[in-house]
Amino acid sequence: MPNAAPRTDVFVAVVDPTRRALLDRLRAGPAPVNALAADFALSRPAVSKHLRVLRDAGLVRETRVGRERIYRLRPLPLQRVAGWVEGFRALWTAGTDGSKRDPEVT
Repeated sequence: MPNAAPRTDVFVAVVDPTRRALLDRLRAGPAPVNALAADFALSRPAVSKHLRVLRDAGLVRETRVGRERIYRLRPLPLQRVAGWVEGFRALWTAGTDGSKRDPEVT
């Protein structure tokens, strides 16, 4: 089902630093799982588990080419996250010009 709703929340998927690193790696272009696994000090099954979470969140797409699985970045879910985060920009930029800041916010 290519149009199925994501099963994993995007925020859950990107909270892990290894998954963020996989997304960073895939910005350079599609890659087979073995090439991705070679970039990490993890076993191939561990990398595959991380890729499954990213796939379930709709952040990557898996295509089989012969015996290989090729992964590609799907940026639309990240664009939605960026749009949501952008709504908070005023909070982290407020006070940088000397205006009063909430002491609770660090």
